[in-house]
Amino acid sequence: MRKLITATLLATLMAGSALADTKLKLVEVITSPERTETLKSIVAKFEAANPGTTVEIISLPWGEAFQKFATMVSAGEIPDVMEMPDTWLSLYANNGMLESLEPYLAKWEHTPGLTERALELGRDVNDTAYMLPYGFYLRAMFYNKKLLSEAGVAEPPKTMDDFVKASEAVAKLPGKSGYCLRGGPGGLNGWVMFGATMAGDNTFFKEDGTSTMNSEGWVKGLTWVIDLYKKGLAPKDSVNWGFNEIVAGFYSGTCAFLDQDPDALIAIAQRMKPEDFGVTTMPKGPSGKAFATIGFAGWSMLSASQNKDLSWKLIETLEGPEGNIEWNKRTGALPVHKSAEKDPFYASPQFKGWFDELADKDVVLTVMPTYLEEFAFFKDSLAIKTSQEALLGDITPEELANQWADYLTKAQQKYLANKK
Repeated sequence: MRKLITATLLATLMAGSALADTKLKLVEVITSPERTETLKSIVAKFEAANPGTTVEIISLPWGEAFQKFATMVSAGEIPDVMEMPDTWLSLYANNGMLESLEPYLAKWEHTPGLTERALELGRDVNDTAYMLPYGFYLRAMFYNKKLLSEAGVAEPPKTMDDFVKASEAVAKLPGKSGYCLRGGPGGLNGWVMFGATMAGDNTFFKEDGTSTMNSEGWVKGLTWVIDLYKKGLAPKDSVNWGFNEIVAGFYSGTCAFLDQDPDALIAIAQRMKPEDFGVTTMPKGPSGKAFATIGFAGWSMLSASQNKDLSWKLIETLEGPEGNIEWNKRTGALPVHKSAEKDPFYASPQFKGWFDELADKDVVLTVMPTYLEEFAFFKDSLAIKTSQEALLGDITPEELANQWADYLTKAQQKYLANKK
């Protein structure tokens, strides 16, 4: 009997020792100091609920995240859980690196409370949930009320023509510009929105897989952005601006307009009085419609993880109603749980622009072709390099459009061939 008790005790101690040695690696890629601190707070709750398990958080700067994570993977440094942008999902899912979350979602008590859009987008690749979105990023237009008033602009622009006129008026003020252009990392959304709005259509491909991005309408839209910059209606150094620079450009009063997701609201609301800025729908083009991009990001489990059940528990903590709403209140995405609609935080006037946009039948929500395996490189490398060349006059708008169309045509036709 004593031997049995001793053996049982020894097994228990060994199990405890193994548990104590359990370490999960989590990679975040859309980083900022506020986001990282929020992530640490939620992860601490997971560690408290799972004694002996620790989580190492690896934060990659967004502007370099695509290349840095690819380097990690090639070196065999694969995490258990990672923050997955929509534009990366196809690349890593189609290469067999992501674990299906379907078995876990089938048993999770909170799955029925997720919005239909969350489940739909999470299953963007092969109708399989290789990622569970934590929130949606919908573009709307911030405007500086004080700058517009100083420039004699009575109201925020409703059309693209209004937008140009208002930007011209603001640019006449000393040291001021109209638009906070995102010419650097993450800038593709602006090119797509204005391109589609001027074209009056957000169709990316013809039935045979040929890209439409060098069509007359899209070229007109790309030219519109380039002309805006060349006319001095955006700051000269905005050719290199990423997220932090455009947000700072707005709250510092350098420029009057900023198209951004709700995540920009965090830094802006901390530095500007509520009465000094507003958020409105994206300006409409010649067709009477605007094409606002909607993106998403979430959490994925890596198939190489040796601790899948614990990894899912970590995702549960991050994605459950408590963790998800806490995360999105601090990061600015629109939550994925239906219950969030009742939260007073999202009923505030600051979110009115996005909800107006969702309700406006003339605002067409536009999802970029993130299902293409090649799209991550296109967005985070090729599009940045070529659009900067076009802004600086090194290539023409037509050359820019042709380069994009050539690349995307090959990617789409490969995708269509693989589906047969």
